[in-house]
Amino acid sequence: MRKVMIASSLLLFMLRTGFTQESASAAEGYVFFAPGVTSSGGEGTAHIGFGGELLFKGIGIGPEIGYLTPIRSFGDGIGTLSPNISYHFRSTQLSPFVTGGYTLFFRNGHANGFNYGGGVDYWLADKKALRFEVRDNVMAEYGHTHFWGFRVGLSFR
Repeated sequence: MRKVMIASSLLLFMLRTGFTQESASAAEGYVFFAPGVTSSGGEGTAHIGFGGELLFKGIGIGPEIGYLTPIRSFGDGIGTLSPNISYHFRSTQLSPFVTGGYTLFFRNGHANGFNYGGGVDYWLADKKALRFEVRDNVMAEYGHTHFWGFRVGLSFR
């Protein structure tokens, strides 16, 4: 697990510091907060995290790491690590996108799952955007528990 977290951190650092070619590809990062609910009992949740991706002709790939917790007991949360693919429909100010991929849930052990969703980046300036997204993280190993969330955050290039 430690190696996966170190590798994800290094990839995010490389994305942010520009180890990509400007003309052929772009790098974007994002941070988010997501109030939500779970399918097992409808309990309120909060999901916070950050991610990044390399983009080439609208297709993106990159990691995301977060903390998903019940609202009533913040210390009882689990970590999430998601390598995802995405597609961004480019425009001048609004940039809708869809995304999905694998999700590793971890705390004292781990569980496998997946995630999918979509949203829009509203670019305020050349390098900053408001990010709105709906995402479903599914813990597949334990009765397909869904963690639905409405994400609000910032994107940056």
